[in-house]
Amino acid sequence: MVDLLKRSLAPLTAEAWEEVDAAAATILKAQLTARTLVDFSGPHGWHYAAVNLGRIDIPEGGSDEKVPWGIRTVLPLVEVRVPVSLPQLELDNASRGCKDLDLAPLEEAAQRVALFEDAAVYTGFGPGGIQGIVQEAAHAPVKLPDNPEMYPQAVAQGLKELRLSGVPGPYALVLGVDAYAGLIQAGKGGFPPGRIILDMLGGQILASQALQGGVLLSTAGGDFELTVGQDLAVGFATHDRHEVELFLTESFTFRVLRPEAAIELAK
Repeated sequence: MVDLLKRSLAPLTAEAWEEVDAAAATILKAQLTARTLVDFSGPHGWHYAAVNLGRIDIPEGGSDEKVPWGIRTVLPLVEVRVPVSLPQLELDNASRGCKDLDLAPLEEAAQRVALFEDAAVYTGFGPGGIQGIVQEAAHAPVKLPDNPEMYPQAVAQGLKELRLSGVPGPYALVLGVDAYAGLIQAGKGGFPPGRIILDMLGGQILASQALQGGVLLSTAGGDFELTVGQDLAVGFATHDRHEVELFLTESFTFRVLRPEAAIELAK
């Protein structure tokens, strides 16, 4: 039985598939940050279409008096499918021993998918009903200073708010790429502010292209949930004599279970 990825129908050798999968995995592992910090549920497979929210929606104005009714609420999964065209000859070179295949279109697609998932988790995806961590954070944002040397003070203020709300650590700090680069370069000749922040967090400092400023969150568990149906994978669409069309796909949704567990660091 052919599954939705249709990999068995592709004109790719085992060596070519190995190179394709490795190239996609390298980019995704490097750029996906959110799924390393939140609870991960899955993968549940293609058939998994929605998350049960455990609630019932009673229609406005009441339901039928003789047979009262309501609708069970669910959060549907978002399915992503990004097409990728690669030259057949270049893919065949994997079986000729080539170790530097030009898979740039696949790598670019992997970057787009990683950014899409990170953005959905951090800032939300309205069409899919996803409310992101920054959107749902219960605390007033903390101003992220222009000078990275001052970041520890902002993080300390954020941690104070989380702890006062009973949110345990360890904690993680996720910064936009520019803010992260500034933090890494700061503190030359003295005690680096990045090291100070790591000591305060007891966790990680990560960078994400999905953010402008940053977000401080607990990684203790039970606060945020990423649910995955089909996990990230490369599938086969079609081909002709010269080009093979693959696609990068996944299905997922995200929920903030405890809004108190995060605070935005706003630029």
